[in-house]
Amino acid sequence: MRTSYSGFIGTALCLSLGLAGCQATGGSPGSTFSYKNMPVADGSIVAGEGNKVLFKGDPLVLAGRGVKIGDMLRDVKVAQNDLSLVNIAQTKGAGKVRVISVVPSLDTPVCEQQTHLLSERNKGLDKMVELITISVDTPFAQKRFAEEAKISNVTFLSDYRGAEFGKTYGLFLEGPHILTRAVMVIDKMNTIRYLQLTPELTQLPDMEEAFRFARRLVTES
Repeated sequence: MRTSYSGFIGTALCLSLGLAGCQATGGSPGSTFSYKNMPVADGSIVAGEGNKVLFKGDPLVLAGRGVKIGDMLRDVKVAQNDLSLVNIAQTKGAGKVRVISVVPSLDTPVCEQQTHLLSERNKGLDKMVELITISVDTPFAQKRFAEEAKISNVTFLSDYRGAEFGKTYGLFLEGPHILTRAVMVIDKMNTIRYLQLTPELTQLPDMEEAFRFARRLVTES
């Protein structure tokens, strides 16, 4: 019965988030993305086993050992777009500030807008830090998304191989088999300094606040 319910939730989530679509006009130079007026989450839930995130009011349970502000990045491998693996603690931006945006699937409007915000609304932060998007989409799907969206300043990493990143960081929704929505800022010493998990999956994280925090870390260093 649990498998049936989980499958239903996963299907409903994907359909609900995916049917709205996104239209093309506007956005930053070179982009044809049309930003929509989407709610931004106020506050954060706690990562890790047994904690819950809502999807349109219905609870979904997180799995894995949670992380919190002050924790060091944990060693776990994710896939790059050529299928090679890289340790999340040792990406090309290791040794400088990094912003990690975690999304359930790039094929949904909220995740799409979150990723465009990361790429296009960072006000030059991409010249100083590494911007990373992690999802369970395959590396092929991520590469296609980046090309179609004309996004070249974001590192796309895939957790499709068993969702080890999600489980290691307590960001995995086992029922629908996706990652929860989150944003974290990592300092140059690999310490998590900012972390927000949206309480409602259909809401955006506060990307502007994450950018401000990352910029402050760059200035301090």
